[in-house]
Amino acid sequence: MGSDEHETDCNVVLSEVYLYLDLECSEDRRRLIQKHLDDCSGCLREFGIEHDVKALVGRCCGDERAPSELRDRLRSKLDQLEVQSETREFLP
Repeated sequence: MGSDEHETDCNVVLSEVYLYLDLECSEDRRRLIQKHLDDCSGCLREFGIEHDVKALVGRCCGDERAPSELRDRLRSKLDQLEVQSETREFLP
């Protein structure tokens, strides 16, 4: 899994594998990670393990949901962060 052989560093790909699995990254980022996984057998092996663990957790805990109060608080915080981020983009 040498990062010198690939356009994207293996450590970066593996650190973002859950974002990739959860579809929580941009489409461009997903394509980049998928390309790396297609080209890197070491990361693909590691990804397979991560994928299996995520599938197991999903089967065991799939029916559990966060309380609605927690989900509402998280949405509110994320909305605030999004507004702050958008505002900073326009500052000189």
